[in-house]
Amino acid sequence: MTELILTTFDWVPEPPRGLVRDLRIRWALEEAGLAYRVESVPFDDRGTEHFAHQPFGQVPWLTDRDLSIFETGAILLHLGGLSEALLPGERGRRSDVVQWLFAALNSVEMAALPWVLYRFTGDTTDTPGRQLLESFQAGRLKHMEAVLADREWLSGGFSVADILMADVLRMVDRFDGLSGHPGCRAYVARATGRPAFVKAHGDQLAHFAAADALRMQQ
Repeated sequence: MTELILTTFDWVPEPPRGLVRDLRIRWALEEAGLAYRVESVPFDDRGTEHFAHQPFGQVPWLTDRDLSIFETGAILLHLGGLSEALLPGERGRRSDVVQWLFAALNSVEMAALPWVLYRFTGDTTDTPGRQLLESFQAGRLKHMEAVLADREWLSGGFSVADILMADVLRMVDRFDGLSGHPGCRAYVARATGRPAFVKAHGDQLAHFAAADALRMQQ
């Protein structure tokens, strides 16, 4: 199989390291044992070529021969088509994994991300809108706690749905948002204890640390 190319930023500031979404793709590639290499685009100067691959100027994107794919959900589904370690071939399980993948993005991350951004910026202003966001996320976590109370993974064995869901919940847990949700917290611990996650996470941190050294020399 042709080597896959994962493109991410050449550098990011310290706070988002470990959360940049190329991690989700690194993790999937490691789980599947697929050959890949990492390329970089400038964080500070996002040019025409960048926007040609990622119309919002974000990362990551994946190159697979003549295909260039952006959005982590789309990339993970593509990788699932290359490995049953990520997306089962059996029709019923495959459908179940796909619905949980979209649930992670549309039901859980949609509620989590605004909440995380407030904490990420240190904004503690109490407003009606803020209270609504708190309530919105609390409801989503309550439902996920019930789901995860009696299962190891979302759909039988580990899959791309778990990569997405665990990464979303890990982001929430970074700001202690899983306090009072032991099932969710245990799920995140199981997922992030997997060797593929440990390697992917370490590789991302090393990638940005190497960029620090280069920037200091300039």
